[in-house]
Amino acid sequence: MTDRAAQLRAEGRDIISLSVGEPDFAMPPHVADAVRAALDAGDTKYTPVSGTARLRAAAALHFKRDLGLDVPAERVIVSAGGKQAIFHALLATLDPGHEVLIPAPWWVSYPEIVRFAGATVVPMPTTAAGGFRITADLLEAAITPATRWLLLNSPGNPTGAVYPAEELAALGEVLARHPQVLVLSDDIYAPLRYGPGNHATLAAVCPELAERVLTVSGVSKSHAMTGLRIGVATGPAWLVEAMGRLQSHSSGNPASLSQAAAVAAFEGPQGFLADWRERFRSRRDRCVAAINAVPGLYTPVPDGAFYCMVDAGALKARFGDDEVLCMYLLEHGVAVVAASAFGGDFGFRISFATDEARLAEALNRIAKALA
Repeated sequence: MTDRAAQLRAEGRDIISLSVGEPDFAMPPHVADAVRAALDAGDTKYTPVSGTARLRAAAALHFKRDLGLDVPAERVIVSAGGKQAIFHALLATLDPGHEVLIPAPWWVSYPEIVRFAGATVVPMPTTAAGGFRITADLLEAAITPATRWLLLNSPGNPTGAVYPAEELAALGEVLARHPQVLVLSDDIYAPLRYGPGNHATLAAVCPELAERVLTVSGVSKSHAMTGLRIGVATGPAWLVEAMGRLQSHSSGNPASLSQAAAVAAFEGPQGFLADWRERFRSRRDRCVAAINAVPGLYTPVPDGAFYCMVDAGALKARFGDDEVLCMYLLEHGVAVVAASAFGGDFGFRISFATDEARLAEALNRIAKALA
């Protein structure tokens, strides 16, 4: 897809990309100021492997303010992006013979990290009609004595699905009966949710499970800092320590300037997020209305993040393969990502993290291409 899109652009074609998973907004000015100040202060040396004391404290503030988790700074680890935290947590705890439950569609790196660690991926298929969320019954049926982890992502990539507190509580009741199962709660998109009330995360909803839950967050999505590569995680002390040991021998400390930026992101003003959410909400509503107006396409309303997962099952007889469908849309000037890349059924993912005019034109092209 990427190669073909580049080729078409080189031929002079106008290709609109709805495939990029990062905000199109600029990094907040106070965060950029913090980077410049750190550079001027010569803050370019090694830091503690698990992050500076200032950033771990700022991350603890974030966990309490935004996720309802009251954790000490010592139980926080800072990594080079949320992906590294997930990688180290799974690598520290998985062996051949272990199973990891992953709701599908899933973020593309989850199954690859599990396989790298030598464990077995157990897909838990979800549907658009079910809001792309697993149920307590599905979880109960999937757990075996070999189950080591359940991976939860809310709001989710690629679906935008959000688990409300009552559904997390139901999952928690199942997990309470299976003490060997750890849970990775990926909440990186938590500040970008559109429903009423506060964000719900498993360790806060079910505090009795907190010693089995690793909660991952960061600043990449919420503060448009994807290139600065900072993630944060909190969980049981033994796991955070193990992750730090791995990090000391893999990458060492995250970049010092990026850590200074993350401090400013967590400690600084958060008011800009309200405006970002409203703009994303408006784009989401436009996407959902436009997609659901095209015969053969359907997407539920995503409650968070900036993705729509489009069910195109009605077009399977016409195209045969969702990668063929995506290549067809690319030939008509729009780049999207096939659902099969995420372990999903026939369809594609749209990212609405692009400006309103280009988004409207892309949606119009999709409708015309499939007319």
